[in-house]
Amino acid sequence: MFKNYFKIAIRSLLKHKGYSFLNIFGLAVGITCASLIFLWVEDELSFNTNFDKQDQVFYVPTNQQYEGEWRTFYSTPGPLAQDMKNEIPGIIRATRSSLQESLFTVGDNAIIRRGRYVDPDFLEIFSLNFIEGDRSNAFNNPEAIVLTQEVAEQLFGKEEKALGKIVRINDKDNYSVTGVIENLPKNITFTFDWVAPFERYQEGEDWMSYYGNNFSDTFVELSPEVDFATVDAKVRQLVQQKDENSNTYAFLHSIKDWHLRSKFEGGKIIGGRISYIRLFIIIAFVILLIACINFMNLSTARSERRANEVGVRKAMGSSRGKLIAQFISEAVILSFIATLVSLILLAILLPQFNQIIDKNLTLGLSQPFHIISLIGVAITCGLLAGLYPAFYLSSFKPVEVLKGLKITENSAVFIRKGLVVGQFTISIVFIITTILVYQQIQHAKSRELGLDKDQLLSMPIDYDFIPNFDLVQQELIRTGSVENATLCNSQLLSGGNNGSGYRWKGGTDTEDVLISSRNVTESFFDTTGMEIIEGRGFSTNVKADSSNVMISESLAKMMGDTDPIGNIITRGENEMTVIGVVKDYVYGNMYEASDPVLFMHFPSYARHMFIKTKEGVPLDKAISDIETIMKKHNPAYPFEYTFIDEAFDAKFKNEQLIGELSQIFAILAIFISCLGLFGLATYTAEKRRKEIGVRKVLGASITAIVKLLSKDFLKLVLISIVIAIPIAWYYIQDWLQDYSYRIDINWWVFIIAGLLAIMIAMFTVSFQAIRAAIANPAKSLKTE
Repeated sequence: MFKNYFKIAIRSLLKHKGYSFLNIFGLAVGITCASLIFLWVEDELSFNTNFDKQDQVFYVPTNQQYEGEWRTFYSTPGPLAQDMKNEIPGIIRATRSSLQESLFTVGDNAIIRRGRYVDPDFLEIFSLNFIEGDRSNAFNNPEAIVLTQEVAEQLFGKEEKALGKIVRINDKDNYSVTGVIENLPKNITFTFDWVAPFERYQEGEDWMSYYGNNFSDTFVELSPEVDFATVDAKVRQLVQQKDENSNTYAFLHSIKDWHLRSKFEGGKIIGGRISYIRLFIIIAFVILLIACINFMNLSTARSERRANEVGVRKAMGSSRGKLIAQFISEAVILSFIATLVSLILLAILLPQFNQIIDKNLTLGLSQPFHIISLIGVAITCGLLAGLYPAFYLSSFKPVEVLKGLKITENSAVFIRKGLVVGQFTISIVFIITTILVYQQIQHAKSRELGLDKDQLLSMPIDYDFIPNFDLVQQELIRTGSVENATLCNSQLLSGGNNGSGYRWKGGTDTEDVLISSRNVTESFFDTTGMEIIEGRGFSTNVKADSSNVMISESLAKMMGDTDPIGNIITRGENEMTVIGVVKDYVYGNMYEASDPVLFMHFPSYARHMFIKTKEGVPLDKAISDIETIMKKHNPAYPFEYTFIDEAFDAKFKNEQLIGELSQIFAILAIFISCLGLFGLATYTAEKRRKEIGVRKVLGASITAIVKLLSKDFLKLVLISIVIAIPIAWYYIQDWLQDYSYRIDINWWVFIIAGLLAIMIAMFTVSFQAIRAAIANPAKSLKTE
């Protein structure tokens, strides 16, 4: 029976190949869009699933209370890991971890790589796979280091064994390679290129042994039999048991949530990337729905052409059930053909899509799950798209059809128009949200930063470089390519070090305020373009300013009516005198108000150098001049740098990705809708060809005929605009609530989106309308 349905369906598809092509291509584009989204979602959901103990491994963030609000941080006190392991039943392993960027030297080969100082339990918690060496004894001595296969090959070559070789780190300490592990997959959250014992990292740093100093990541492994809620409750009490004055508590955060649910507010998880995943899953289904709507519209639109076929088949004894089965078979066959076409489109578009999302996705057609998914999508789309047309077409009465009576299709027309309205409503919502997402990103990017990020570059430095900085700075300026240079202990746009417990005159509850600190040289403000609005900056004499500080404008305002200049800020036994006030600048979260900042004149703690190039000097010349000076004074280190404006743009990576994907899928949704509109316009023009011929004979102009054929479609688009505006406003307003620094939604955005939708729809319809209007009326009327 299915074989007969298949033959009949193929003949029908060939007979109506024009509409079949539009159906196939519309469905193919929809399936392609959905497939791209599902591939991206699959990759996002796969993060951290490569670890064998993913159900037992937890990260330990801390919630800290400042000014009455709970804030979540990823750093913990140094002793916490061991105390959790010793005192909380059910925690079988625990480790500290400190992410560091270090110089690796083997002979003349030097590279900089990021890695982690960890406790031995780290190797077991994450079940690292050793290619060389043994996990059980890799950390038997503090001079040990374990490299990834990639780093080992970069240092020693692909042919040589790395085990037992000596690596010099930061040009001062020798480490022995005790293991080489497999390269980590791309889809993990906490990456590293090497691990070394925390024991050696902690040597001479007594402050790491005290509660109140939050600086390390902490990971734990729970016993499979333990009750999570019981262990988590004990973890939340431990910090305050050890430090009664602490405003901090730790908690367990599952490895499964590190990537997807990492956004906290008020100390609680409120979402993260999972919100975007849910959004785009909805978008995928919506685009598939638009493609299916096209199918329904085009199938019911050609009902008159198939009426005789239905009438003859019924007269010959075909039941309605058999006709429904035939029409659904046609839809499913079309859907399978569309799926095959979508595979071709995917092969063409996937490289460009990977470039946009910065991933390396593949079709994975060798994976049974992907094949089953494609088959499932094809069948679902076929059934969804073909069900209504099948019931509608099979309902024709053979007596009316064969007598040539006009088919009553009021209900079909109403449904068809409703589907068009639905399609364009979705498309207009896409247009509006795409515009507003772009506006929000640009709004944040154009925000007054309080610093000059242009022509500013950053490079890591070692402590040994700091004594030579003054000489390096002078030589850089003498090249004529550099405006100025400075040192700082943290990256310019990052949160940096912070803490509480500060007191000053004129303030109330000051110890509860979280303040960021920066250790800088006197040239910091000139180099970065920060404005000193009161008082003075640091002098070149470090000792003279060792007890002086500069503060940001927001911190000065906290001092109330007290003149900030000369005010004394104390923390413990340390007293610091305010000598200057700096205009607030934005760092950390680009959408939030940044914490107040305290600047200290301690360049000996610096880890980054910032260089401002001169305006008008070609960038390649400036980089070449800087490289020459750096290689002269810092020969052991490879010349590596980053531009601050690029680091600034990277802060908007998630929003930028959402904006770009929204734009792409908006265009494709509109394209699919226009395919359906094009088919309906073709059907309308064919249906009214005799009427058009009569109107032309009676003197109607081409413009009048185009208006006649277009006005019905214009009404549908206008209805879509009216429906789309409140829907788009509601969802974009909800999305904007996540950002403190956000745009106001302007009414003109909705007007532009509406006009754009009208222009697109009218352009699509006008093509067929003009074609019908210029046709020879003699051909249209020759059968009359």
